[in-house]
Amino acid sequence: MPSQDPRIDAYIAKSPAFAQAILQHLRSQLHAHCPDAVETIKWGMPHLEYKGGIFCHFAAFKQHCAFGFWLGELLQIDSTLQHAMGQFGRITTLADLPSDKDFAKLIKQAMKLHDAGVKAPSRSKPAAEKKELEVPPAFIAALKNNPLALATYEAFSPSKKKDYVEWYTEAKTDATRDKRLAQAIEWMAEGKSRNWKYQNC
Repeated sequence: MPSQDPRIDAYIAKSPAFAQAILQHLRSQLHAHCPDAVETIKWGMPHLEYKGGIFCHFAAFKQHCAFGFWLGELLQIDSTLQHAMGQFGRITTLADLPSDKDFAKLIKQAMKLHDAGVKAPSRSKPAAEKKELEVPPAFIAALKNNPLALATYEAFSPSKKKDYVEWYTEAKTDATRDKRLAQAIEWMAEGKSRNWKYQNC
């Protein structure tokens, strides 16, 4: 396997047992069909870069894995794959992944977008709300490095965005702030609002 990053080896080794096979499979498929991809770690999660830009990310949580293409919203994903993976939803077993053939097609589609220099769609509305809400740069960077969380955040009402941002900024120490941001990204990647425990999100 080309361009292995030892930090990703360590990340997978520390992941829950059920997740290790999933992450290794994703990793091997990505390198098989996008051999020029370069591994790295961004915001504590494995990412692959292609032609100088973020290509995709994958991550393990306590009870599921997540995967997303950076330009995933521009891919032609059929309804069966959306049902299985979303963009890309909760992955708990290898059976939740599309077939190797279908996954290869998605990788090739994503490569063509990057080859053509396509950028992620502009996000003018959230940018306007950013001024009003004063979202910290670290919070924005974490969202941009997790397409699942970013999509959830952008779909939130202003009040739900504010719930997360204020929870983060009101932390009294850097350690608490970092912990809250990591938790916020994980919850948003699962489609949850800040107060999901107390309401239907």
